[in-house]
Amino acid sequence: MKELVLYVHGKGGGASEAAFYRPLFPACEVLGLDYAAKTPWEAKGEFRAAAERLRGRFGKITLVANSIGAYFSMCAGLDAFLHRAYFVSPVVDMERMIMDMMRLAGVTEAELRARGEIAVPFGETLSWEYLQYARTHPIRWNAPTEILYGEKDALVPMDTVKAFADTHKAGLTVMKNGAHWFHTDEQMRFLAAWLRWCETGSGNPNTDHGGII
Repeated sequence: MKELVLYVHGKGGGASEAAFYRPLFPACEVLGLDYAAKTPWEAKGEFRAAAERLRGRFGKITLVANSIGAYFSMCAGLDAFLHRAYFVSPVVDMERMIMDMMRLAGVTEAELRARGEIAVPFGETLSWEYLQYARTHPIRWNAPTEILYGEKDALVPMDTVKAFADTHKAGLTVMKNGAHWFHTDEQMRFLAAWLRWCETGSGNPNTDHGGII
């Protein structure tokens, strides 16, 4: 049976981004997950239903997940369906991310609990329900995983990614001067080189493209 590469986009992205990955996995079918979920509890049902449908059609499934798409995939327990996973700028500690946004916006836990939701100036809406879910549903992840992270990621702290990689025995590659959103020509070349290196062992991006470990 043919192998599937399932791409899960981040916030503001779309399933059409999967087209970038097709040349990198020429022997596989590459599909983007066009999901509607906005929360991890919504993603749990939607993502698992999609994985159940796809598992019957493909011998192996590889996941490529970006940013919050990686967090949703982990919350959905997709590791039970996977051969391996590649994470790009993954959100691995949602509780800390929400707490960091609260500090930045000057919002206390008491205020958030009382109001339920609070829109903050930098375009996000803080949610007490979301914070409580993150606290009471710790990530459990067992799929073999490689992570690509940008050195200058302003959204996800490096120490959380390193802690996740250490705990889950995941490989971690850090792009020097890389940001959270991989989108420039240089960043996309590095991303492609990283995937080729992970897949074939050739063209190490850390030596050939200025990356760091």
